[in-house]
Amino acid sequence: MKPKVAVIAVRSPSGETGGAERFYEGLVGALNSAGVQADLLSIVSDESNFEAIKESYLRFYDLDLSGYDGVISTKAPTYLVRHPNHVCYLVHTMRVFYDMFEYEYPYPTIELYKQQELIHQLDTAALQYPRTRKIFVIGNEVKKRLLKYNGLDSEVLYMSLTFDGFKSGSYEYIFMPGRLHRWKRVDLIIKAMGFVKRPITLKISGTGEDEGTFRELAKHDERIVFCGRVTDQDLVNLYANALVVPFIPIREDFGLVTLEAFRSCKPVITCTDSGEPAYIVHDGETGFVCPPDPEIIGSKLEYLYDHPEIAEDMGIRGSKSIRHITWENVSHKLLSALGFSKE
Repeated sequence: MKPKVAVIAVRSPSGETGGAERFYEGLVGALNSAGVQADLLSIVSDESNFEAIKESYLRFYDLDLSGYDGVISTKAPTYLVRHPNHVCYLVHTMRVFYDMFEYEYPYPTIELYKQQELIHQLDTAALQYPRTRKIFVIGNEVKKRLLKYNGLDSEVLYMSLTFDGFKSGSYEYIFMPGRLHRWKRVDLIIKAMGFVKRPITLKISGTGEDEGTFRELAKHDERIVFCGRVTDQDLVNLYANALVVPFIPIREDFGLVTLEAFRSCKPVITCTDSGEPAYIVHDGETGFVCPPDPEIIGSKLEYLYDHPEIAEDMGIRGSKSIRHITWENVSHKLLSALGFSKE
């Protein structure tokens, strides 16, 4: 009889989906392919205010998982679950109480400090052994954060892509996909375009909370096009014919954009403070790792416009550089930690 494994996921109250949902899909599929019966348990987590956050923590703590032989938690606060055979594959803790606290609250109140302290205490207690047998994290940025704020060690385990239909086409425009949120720093690429004197288009796909701000910033540059939400096939085509893909968030946990661009044989421009993309992109080989300076980023965009053959070579090297990242490796590691397979 196959071992039963529960993958505990967070669901947005609004039903919005994104990279996390693709992560869950890939993880469950890989586990089932590895010979266990994996179920995705997706529970609503409301982060709209602190009372809702505390209720979400309690919701996961109260889950009855007695019907499962093993449990894999993922994103905060799923790791509050109680089960004797629990490992965590951590996407991230609630970043607004961690590395983005000062960014979002430049003048925090005593109450906010108390809230931050409580979240740190709850997270540390939940993720400690033996409540959690082992912690895997999706990238080095999450590993560093967990060690700094919670004093907990972990093992980096890269996820793969759930969709592998990416292809390489021509090298025509700059393409920036993703959520239009200030942490993704779309404004930085818009400002960089002010230093680009070449007749190249910047295509930005996606929607998000700060879309209006970004559109206002870009309104005087006709080369900047907002594509809105696109289908999977449109996304593939946009990647396929891009010259370069800038991915310049601040302290990103992982970022599927880097893998998607490389699978499409496109170079990636990222920043020294962009988190995991700066580990994956090799400066001058598979793209560029720049300071978060719009003028420097603009100069790299112009360089690739002037040398499309170098952009192509970088993209091909990027594609080769991620061949070792597979879901099979992920399932093997997680199931070994749960005691369901041998290393």
